Amino acid sequence: MPPQSGPTTRTQTTAGQWLRCEGCGEILYRKTLETNFLVCPRCGHHFRITPDRYIAVLLDDGRLEELDANLAAADPLEFPKYREKLKEAREKTGRTDAFAYGRAAMAQIPIVFGIQDFGFIGGSMGSVVGEKVARAVRLARTERRPLVIVSSSGGARMYEGIFSLMQMAKTSAELGLLRRAAVPFISVPVDPCTAGVMASYASLGDIIISEPGALLGFAGARVIESTIGGKLPEGFQRAEFLLKHGLIDKVVTRRDLKDTITALLNVLWPEEKRG
Repeated sequence: MPPQSGPTTRTQTTAGQWLRCEGCGEILYRKTLETNFLVCPRCGHHFRITPDRYIAVLLDDGRLEELDANLAAADPLEFPKYREKLKEAREKTGRTDAFAYGRAAMAQIPIVFGIQDFGFIGGSMGSVVGEKVARAVRLARTERRPLVIVSSSGGARMYEGIFSLMQMAKTSAELGLLRRAAVPFISVPVDPCTAGVMASYASLGDIIISEPGALLGFAGARVIESTIGGKLPEGFQRAEFLLKHGLIDKVVTRRDLKDTITALLNVLWPEEKRG
């Protein structure tokens, strides 16, 4: 006789089909949620999604012609257990590091596209992430394609020390050359995007777009409050707060993200400029 499915098996089968919304507490059917771009239909809370989902949402045919996919970090400081953490992150995500880039198209507009994986050591920026961001910027400049980068990060990778921190200056310098070449850069920092990444290339877009409720900032709220000896305003470091204070240009729901970026590209990079 075939084995009987008891209560434990049933629980294991159904448990992954439902998710609790972090915004309103509603219990949501996973398949319904996935058809709504992983956005709660009740309160609009945007669940975090993987780089592969962003690629599927934003790029034509969900296709990225990835470059330098095998570029891997070393351990320049021989930081304790860093090699083990890299191995675990590679096994978990199937990536060699936290950033991927390459050629792509958005509404048939050729672009250079970059995407950060928060699942890889918190999307932290080490020497490889900084180098790949710099290469993405150079590719956009030499091939004269608009640059679009979706960033999600906890900041600089402490395991690499100054090798990590210097990537802030390197990526910013490359973006300065891109701006001098008059090639547009649309930055899309999403939840969460903080510290060294938000303090460098993620904040240097000609246009900066984020999603509702995204956490964007440098130091953590508790660190800031302990430093200033006071409470921060309601909603501090959320995308809507940054929009109100002029630090980003637009807050867009995930469903409308591709159409919004495409509309901006049509203005910033009209057909006569495309190669």
